Amino acid sequence: MKHAAHTLLAFSLFSAATTSFASTSVKATVNGMVCAFCAQGIEKRLSKLPGAQAVYVDLKQKVVAVQAKEGQTLDDQAIKAEITDAGYDVSKLETVDKTVAEIKADVGAKK
Repeated sequence: MKHAAHTLLAFSLFSAATTSFASTSVKATVNGMVCAFCAQGIEKRLSKLPGAQAVYVDLKQKVVAVQAKEGQTLDDQAIKAEITDAGYDVSKLETVDKTVAEIKADVGAKK
């Protein structure tokens, strides 16, 4: 029984350590997206950026998030340029220490 408790404790500590290294993402508020085609186009463009691991677009909340690959950074201005070149307006751009999955959960909780 002690072995199981030690194993569980070790696993818990390992899990806490791995989650403390949150990924960096760029989160943008984007105006002008009105349909799923708009969201898909933005997602496709941003997925091609160097350093982009994951992209999330929420049409209703006007949120676009791009997660950096581990050990890499994202260029905020390149992300803004891609969105602007696609015909949309970026009203807010911020770097956050969250994964795209965490941002998606946060946005989903606000709905």
